[in-house]
Amino acid sequence: MGCVISKKSERTPRYEEPSVLAATTPFTASEVEALYVLFKKLSNSIIAGGLIRKFQLALFRNRNRRNLFADRIFDLFDMRRNGVIEFGGFVRSLGIFHPDAPIEDKIAFAFRLYDLMNTGYIERQDLKEMVLALLHESDLVLAQDIVETIVDKAFREANTNDDGRIDPEEWKDFVLKNPSLIRNMTLPYLKDLTMAFPSFHSEF
Repeated sequence: MGCVISKKSERTPRYEEPSVLAATTPFTASEVEALYVLFKKLSNSIIAGGLIRKFQLALFRNRNRRNLFADRIFDLFDMRRNGVIEFGGFVRSLGIFHPDAPIEDKIAFAFRLYDLMNTGYIERQDLKEMVLALLHESDLVLAQDIVETIVDKAFREANTNDDGRIDPEEWKDFVLKNPSLIRNMTLPYLKDLTMAFPSFHSEF
């Protein structure tokens, strides 16, 4: 049983109904309600206002995660490109990380995540940043020449048409052969929010 969002006066700016968001994401309506509680907590953690700003998005930060990922994720969650995350954008983007989200959606989101310069392609430097972040996340420290060798090998394998950049189709083929590349595109606790965050039951 989910929580009940009952007070219109407490709704955040551009609030969207759970049933609407549930129809376009892997979440149920009750899980969307649980996410609303999380969203309100995040958005009011430092500055009240019902919107999440970049420095408030702690959901994807931990001691091992490079800030590169948290910053890029914020940029992709900010669907209106206005420097804040609204509730609808929060739920729709978070849906990509649901275990039941289509792998094609995860691959496409990861492509945008690693396209650091927003060129529509993943360049070699983008791939190097990704490799460094993944190594850092795993607490692995490798010599610079070994990192460069790994990046060169991965780039050659991914860039099948040898034009010096990885396009979305090449990326898709590469990830399907190397699924660990999108391991961080799945957050297991999203499978059952009400079990992961039992405190949601008592919020209302």
